[in-house]
Amino acid sequence: MTPQPPSIPTRLAAVAALLALASCGGPATLQVADGTGPNPKLPPPDKSLIPLVNIAPATGWPSGVKPTAAPGTEVQAFASGLEHPRWLTVLPNGDVLVAETNAPPKPDDGKGIRGWFMKMTMKKAGAGVPSANRITLLRDADGDGVAETRSVFLADLQSPFGMALVGNSFYVANTDAVVRFDYTPGATALQGSGSKVVDLPAGTINHHWTKNLIASPDGSKLYATVGSNSNVGENGLAAEEGRAAIWEIDAKTGAHRVFASGLRNPNGMAFEPQTGALWTVVNERDEIGSDLVPDYLTSVKDGAFYGWPFSYYGAHVDERVKPPHPEMVARAIPPDFALGPHTASLGLASALGNALPPAFASGMFIGQHGSWNRKPHSGYKVIFVPFAQGRPAGVPVDVLTGFLSAEGNAQGRPVGVTLDKQGALLVADDVGNVIWRVRAAGAR
Repeated sequence: MTPQPPSIPTRLAAVAALLALASCGGPATLQVADGTGPNPKLPPPDKSLIPLVNIAPATGWPSGVKPTAAPGTEVQAFASGLEHPRWLTVLPNGDVLVAETNAPPKPDDGKGIRGWFMKMTMKKAGAGVPSANRITLLRDADGDGVAETRSVFLADLQSPFGMALVGNSFYVANTDAVVRFDYTPGATALQGSGSKVVDLPAGTINHHWTKNLIASPDGSKLYATVGSNSNVGENGLAAEEGRAAIWEIDAKTGAHRVFASGLRNPNGMAFEPQTGALWTVVNERDEIGSDLVPDYLTSVKDGAFYGWPFSYYGAHVDERVKPPHPEMVARAIPPDFALGPHTASLGLASALGNALPPAFASGMFIGQHGSWNRKPHSGYKVIFVPFAQGRPAGVPVDVLTGFLSAEGNAQGRPVGVTLDKQGALLVADDVGNVIWRVRAAGAR
């Protein structure tokens, strides 16, 4: 017999109970800045029965309203009216590709009353829309910073996310596989169903479904992010096989290995131009307080283990994980730079080649999607982490803010970031359904 969802009275009672209990998770006692930088403050965990839930309701942008750009820059809509735009890539001719996508069906992720409640919570945050399952091409032929034409580049995909072009091969990271298509320069649409390069972990839980993709500088390797299948291993470690990791994939054969592990939910990736090192941003674990655990930006070392689920920031043991694994904790290395607790840092782009003011000459741009497990909110902006000699060197700078209204509603939520051919910064906003373009003030 197929199990039925909870009845309406049961749901209402459950919601009331959970909302009442949610107050057990306390507000932040530290500032976001305290959990930012090379040595973040890490207070004791808040061991409340039910985590704090503080959703910024998704409303979209009122007419005529847009984010606030950093001094010396200005912002305009490059394209609007999209369907949950999440990730971006720019082709050599300047065409911009956007993955219009959302989570696939996940029937076994979050069962029961608590699971139902969390799904309703995420829907309120703007994450409940169906996936368009396509990649759209946007073309700004006259170079005025606004796309005049758009076409469906690829359709009928499976929750696509990462994209990479190597020569005449175009790779897409669906939620369950990397797929290769033949690409012709200037094409506005690709033909055929493509060929599978390698399967990626997916299944009926598929808790972190986004799979990003980046090609090595010589094009011989692909690096794919694979998030964990749970918050802290509560679905069992067998469900985490190959997950919480970055894979290295042979672009031609599909042969693959785990390049680095213990990364709860890595998303954005970029190569640092001075050292050539691979860097990523990672969403850390939830539900141990508003001040824990900071998301982070880190270089990715071959063979390194970063702690998840057994510990965070090196040897800080997560006591929720049973049985404990002290030998794994001893292996864990701390990340390079904290980005604040619960900021949901997703997008990452190197500053190389940007045409913004000199303050943005060297470093990384980061899209912070925003918190649900912190009071007050964190994230909901695009920041820039300055670098010197290939390493973070300084306090993050706000690039794009104003995604939260004065009432605490999410007018937009930034995700993927990249630079266009003119050196402006593009930002995918999956609640506003807009791609924003940030350029130097007065630039033409």
